[in-house]
Amino acid sequence: MSTPLIVLSRELPPAMMQMLQSVAEIRIDDANEKVLDGAVIYCATALDAVDAGLINRFPRSLGLIANIGVGTDNIDLDAARSKGVLVSNTPVVTEDTADLTWALILAASRRLTTAENSLRDSEWQGQFLPATLGQRVSGKTLGILGLGAIGKAVARRAAGFDMPVIYHQRRQSEVAEHDIGVSYRENLDDMLAEADVLSLHCSLNASTRHIINSRNLSLIKEGAVLINTARGALIDEAALVEALASGHLGAVGLDVYEFEPDVNNKLLEFSNVTLLPHIGSSTTECRQDMARSVFLNMKSFLETGKPVNSVF
Repeated sequence: MSTPLIVLSRELPPAMMQMLQSVAEIRIDDANEKVLDGAVIYCATALDAVDAGLINRFPRSLGLIANIGVGTDNIDLDAARSKGVLVSNTPVVTEDTADLTWALILAASRRLTTAENSLRDSEWQGQFLPATLGQRVSGKTLGILGLGAIGKAVARRAAGFDMPVIYHQRRQSEVAEHDIGVSYRENLDDMLAEADVLSLHCSLNASTRHIINSRNLSLIKEGAVLINTARGALIDEAALVEALASGHLGAVGLDVYEFEPDVNNKLLEFSNVTLLPHIGSSTTECRQDMARSVFLNMKSFLETGKPVNSVF
């Protein structure tokens, strides 16, 4: 039996490379015309676009796009379906992303980046620094846009801060309301006006792209804190900069960006903005889980024709 061929969108960490090499021949996609010849799996990270042009170049032998990440907005799913190619993901980032969401809620609300920079730059000599004046988190109302696995994990953590939780998505979840104690807001406008902290956890698609736009930013409660650890393009960053400049928002915490990895330089100018380099899954344990998950997806596909975590 010949060794199956897996093409990677980029070089992966050594431990992952070793695992994959134990079951297949590995090539790195270098845009060479023949790099895909004979491949059975294309493995991509969430930062790598798998568009229709690439998918249409897939040989007939290629049956799976194994995505490293829970989201699949980097993949043209319609093109994959029409080509008959399966897609898998690694839904093992829930708790780590929820932890980071809370780190951002606290850091943004309490201006921790500004405070630490003031100390490191020797600006603080025991005096009160107005730029470090934040706002209380405990007892505030947390609004969650998208009550999926990560949204639920964030909601569960709110109990420790005595925060009532409201949420909005297309479908009400009575099970989550019973289990977690969250309250549904059928109208997004109502949640935007009520939440003291708004955290985004919906997937990115045509209906959610720029869901936080000029109009909706104006509806967010004045002085509220906006957090995004989901996908950058949920927010219209140009409109966000305008909202920050107007003083309407109390604070913003971002781990993802509209044009990632590029960051809007204007965001760097605001002391009430906390910015992180997309580290939601960046823990040793989570990265090990992701490596294991993508490996098992590919191994299962090679053995049975189906991945463990199939998107479709």
